[in-house]
Amino acid sequence: MALKKSTDASSLAEVLDRVLEKGIVIDAWARVSLVGIELLSIEARVVIASVETWLTYAEAVGLLVCEPICR
Repeated sequence: MALKKSTDASSLAEVLDRVLEKGIVIDAWARVSLVGIELLSIEARVVIASVETWLTYAEAVGLLVCEPICR
């Protein structure tokens, strides 16, 4: 898929539609240590996508343990 450059301004609705269609994943991990002692550990995964997009990709990478009722 080739990238297209556009000089037209995108509306918020177009941007939101693209984000929900393709999805965004933010995966963050942080650790605060002092003298080798872990004081704080934070792990976060934020997924922004439509339900349809999430279900498609989550099943493909094995994030869903789906009972027969899911289908």
